[in-house]
Amino acid sequence: MSDLALSLEDRRIIAALQCDPRVSIEHLASVLGLGVRPAGRRLNMLLDSGDLRFIARTPPPTRTALMLRIHILSGKLDQLGRALARREDIPYIDASIGGDELAAVLIAESDVAGQLIARQLPASGAITAVEAHPILHVFSEARDWRLDVLSTEERRALTPPETLSHPPTAEPLSTRDAAIIAALGAQPRASAAQIAARIDAPESTVRRRLTALRASDQLLFETAVNPARVGLPIDVNFWMRVSPRHLDAVGQALARHPAVHGTLAIAGAFSLNVAAWFASLDELYRFTIEVLAELPIESAEPVVVGSAIKRPGLDRTV
Repeated sequence: MSDLALSLEDRRIIAALQCDPRVSIEHLASVLGLGVRPAGRRLNMLLDSGDLRFIARTPPPTRTALMLRIHILSGKLDQLGRALARREDIPYIDASIGGDELAAVLIAESDVAGQLIARQLPASGAITAVEAHPILHVFSEARDWRLDVLSTEERRALTPPETLSHPPTAEPLSTRDAAIIAALGAQPRASAAQIAARIDAPESTVRRRLTALRASDQLLFETAVNPARVGLPIDVNFWMRVSPRHLDAVGQALARHPAVHGTLAIAGAFSLNVAAWFASLDELYRFTIEVLAELPIESAEPVVVGSAIKRPGLDRTV
């Protein structure tokens, strides 16, 4: 796969699909001023290359969510990375560029999390220390991030109206809802007609339930991209200390920044974990002195990511 950045046309197609991963190719082409066939051809090429992936999922269960910072012995990164990637309760794993640190998100019951941190990780013989930071609040996550290549009008035209309104009260999921979600897990852009045929249900019912599930946030879609191919090869996790009086304001400000693809309030020695993508190390420097320096942040420790070992829809260990 080439490391060259994708064309502006490809990046605009990706940005359109970030607004709505299920947008029809006809509507996408109309809003972007493209031909339907060329747009469809470009989309298929992006999918075939792995530069673009679609994910359909339900919200994570209400369990303890921890941000783990794991310091690793020299030469043990691959071994530990593979072991953690096999766990279904760990959806995110990043390895530092120096190979001496992993950052991971663990979503598990408290006793399971405690056993991993207190017993299993130390017993692996691969780590020097592990920090576990409970996630207190999510200001932004990967599915909220947008490529900044569309106009406000284009973004509005591409965003489904049901995702803009205040989420209605969620109803308990029915057996049919579960079947719809399972079908989308296998094929996130499957049409209502395709899902209806697969689960033997009326197309009108499937269409109605899809709208309701999205509106109530019981069904979440994400358009995942290869950041290097959209011109953002530098991935950085920042571990920040912010006083409690400024935490919410700083978290909200950073979540709005176009470089940031994740902002979490955490407990422990650090109070914020912020993930951001940059076009170059010079951009990282500018972000540090022009954005972070202007906010009431007590300290910010950047860790450059060498590889994203596991993220939803991506597992580099298999």
